[in-house]
Amino acid sequence: MFNYLIKEIPKDERPREKLELKGPKMLSNYELIAILLRTGSYKKSAIILAQEILEKTPNLYALRNISLDELLNIKGIGKAKAIQILAAIELGQRTNNYILERGIQIKSPIDCAEYIAEEVRTLEQEHFIGIYLDVKNRILAKKTLFIGSLNKALVHPREVFKEAFKHGCASIIVCHNHPSGDPTPSNQDISLTRRLMEIGELMGIEVLDHIVIGTDGYISMREEKYI
Repeated sequence: MFNYLIKEIPKDERPREKLELKGPKMLSNYELIAILLRTGSYKKSAIILAQEILEKTPNLYALRNISLDELLNIKGIGKAKAIQILAAIELGQRTNNYILERGIQIKSPIDCAEYIAEEVRTLEQEHFIGIYLDVKNRILAKKTLFIGSLNKALVHPREVFKEAFKHGCASIIVCHNHPSGDPTPSNQDISLTRRLMEIGELMGIEVLDHIVIGTDGYISMREEKYI
């Protein structure tokens, strides 16, 4: 590792200028991180700090698990720089997850339950999620629409269908968790689902099901004939 300063690097090889001239794919991992850091410290350039961040993990994939404390233990990395790095890592993970999720086909209620369960099963508040599908029941998008209290989620149909039109979907499956652990739908859950189905019919977007996730299982309202 060479402890050189950015200003000592030829201008067209400095990370920011290199990206502008050659595009992001031409930069090394440490050059991309150096751009996120923006500046170095008194004794270290941004490139050196970037190299030290990469040395904290065995490979680039493992960087996704680096912690705030691990970053702060690198001399020259303050809280602001550490948070910038963590935010960039999280954004990359979310982009990757979106690419992986888009196109998954939901063929049955259990497919949907398995797709969503790990995300919501242990949450302490109710999360109401819309899953938006194309004509072949492939996922176009997934969005958490509302977060409620432990026993109540206030759901507005306009938000559910606003996302539907945004993604040009053919149908919707809605899901939420019961922090109590019991997936049995409440009267409010059933009433809301029927209302969404009525609105969906008017708009030409079918609400296929409402999946309720508990700690040890799920209930499909359509499968169990609640709707």
